[in-house]
Amino acid sequence: MISYSKVLSMIKRVVKPSCPHHAQIFVTRKCNYRCRDCNVWMNQESKELSTEEVIRSLDILHEIGVLEIVFSGGNPLLRDDMGEIIDHASKYFITTVYDNGSLAANKIDEIRNADFVAISLDTLDEKKNDYLKGVNGAWRRAMDAIDTLKKEGIHVGVSPTISQMNLYEIIDFTKFFIKREIPVWYCLYAYDYSFNNSAFSIGIKNDEYEIADRKTLAEICSLLMEMKKKSGCIYITDRTLKAIRHLALTGERSWECRALENFLVVDHLGRVSSCHCRDPIASIFDLPKIWKSPDIERLRNEYRQCTRCVYLCYIFYSVHAGFPGLMDIIIDQRKNVKAYMGK
Repeated sequence: MISYSKVLSMIKRVVKPSCPHHAQIFVTRKCNYRCRDCNVWMNQESKELSTEEVIRSLDILHEIGVLEIVFSGGNPLLRDDMGEIIDHASKYFITTVYDNGSLAANKIDEIRNADFVAISLDTLDEKKNDYLKGVNGAWRRAMDAIDTLKKEGIHVGVSPTISQMNLYEIIDFTKFFIKREIPVWYCLYAYDYSFNNSAFSIGIKNDEYEIADRKTLAEICSLLMEMKKKSGCIYITDRTLKAIRHLALTGERSWECRALENFLVVDHLGRVSSCHCRDPIASIFDLPKIWKSPDIERLRNEYRQCTRCVYLCYIFYSVHAGFPGLMDIIIDQRKNVKAYMGK
């Protein structure tokens, strides 16, 4: 549950614009699924930061002003120390942890202090979901995990990746879960077509996931904006939906990338990048010394011109850069706090 104190911290952040809002930490390269649109499971590594190093990394991110942490991977819950890591992160950050639905139900104590647990689920079609995840039984385990976490009082939601494979199901999918008061937090499939040195890559050009029907994508954005007026369980802002709709209809971006300004990425070895597509620029342990350096500012200027990906998380934190954008997030988070504290 997101506390009022964390929302208050977000308000204070508005007057400190030189601080990043969001950091995504890929705490492991290990994964127990075989998702067809991802190569992490093909290139698994056993080497990763120790518990103490992850906690030091969190302290550094707190020091430079980060407010929100997302733990991802691989599957972060494959780490035996995630309970300790989540407990530490939750003291300072709005904390989200991702799971593919296979582990969270058996790690209730470890994840209890997370503000949000996002279960990756792409469709209500059991057979299709298992195909997408590359593992038989994935859909059933995810659905059971959602039920278990909700009964345990953990703030759980579903996180579908919108692609051509489920494009025509997304509205019904959303209705199914918001009727059950389960929040929906979206990802958007994007093919990493122009990066050679990424932390991991997604997809193959012109594959079955790549969204071909952009008109329907735009219509989905409009429908979600209407549905948001009646439900607090749709976790995407109007500002973001308008940006995606504009891109779908015109092919033009209405935002500049704000990598290394409003968001950054830390990999399993503690290397900091602007996003998972770009080369590391530094170790997390050196970040405070270089955060305001001319070299980092030069990279920020370079990234503002980048138009090479459409990852929804990066779009979200780019369109919400600056005072108006951050106020939109604060208003949304305030609604979520009131909704869940009122239950």
